[in-house]
Amino acid sequence: MRVAIADDSGLFRESLARYLTELGLEVAVKAATTAELLAALARSPVDVAVVDVFFHGKDDGLSAARRIRANHPATGVLMLSAQTVTRQAIELLRACSDAIGYLNKDNVADIEELHAAIHRVAAGECVVDTDIVRRLLDSPRHEEGLSHLSEQELGVLTLMAQGYSNRGIAKRVCLSERRVEDYVGHIFAKLGIDSTPGGEPADRNRRVLAVLQWLRLSNGGPA
Repeated sequence: MRVAIADDSGLFRESLARYLTELGLEVAVKAATTAELLAALARSPVDVAVVDVFFHGKDDGLSAARRIRANHPATGVLMLSAQTVTRQAIELLRACSDAIGYLNKDNVADIEELHAAIHRVAAGECVVDTDIVRRLLDSPRHEEGLSHLSEQELGVLTLMAQGYSNRGIAKRVCLSERRVEDYVGHIFAKLGIDSTPGGEPADRNRRVLAVLQWLRLSNGGPA
């Protein structure tokens, strides 16, 4: 898998590139500015661009992420931030339908977790950090938009938004995997997310749709 890294911290950029290379990824682009990143992607697209949200000066990682998703649909974007999530970040997650992620640098426990997030974004998933999840849960519109979900279903959807599989959710909430599957099915039904035409299930896509719908039903609170 080919990845690009854009961060104005040379130490972080080079360290991340080294770790990802050791995990078998090809770091094709290392950019200090979003202009460098966009120019490099125009010459040779990658599978996933890992982009810092906040650069020095007027450089804007979120605007670059929007341009990448618009101009390079096959390239996923994983945004990293060391600061509090903003309304602009949440708006980007709402606007993009797939292959997008937002992680707080401080919440990435180890490089393996980041590696897994990159693969999920490359596979078209939406990866949402726990900070965004907490912010959405505190949203004034949260109860209004999702009141038809039970407390247990909302808890499962919260963990889905954080990228957990059914097995991972089962371990976190001390339920059987079959019980979690039941909750996931109820969530899909209540959010109006059905199987693909012909009756074949598309669980990964439906999980993404459920998370995206949750984002759209929540206003994210003040910036």
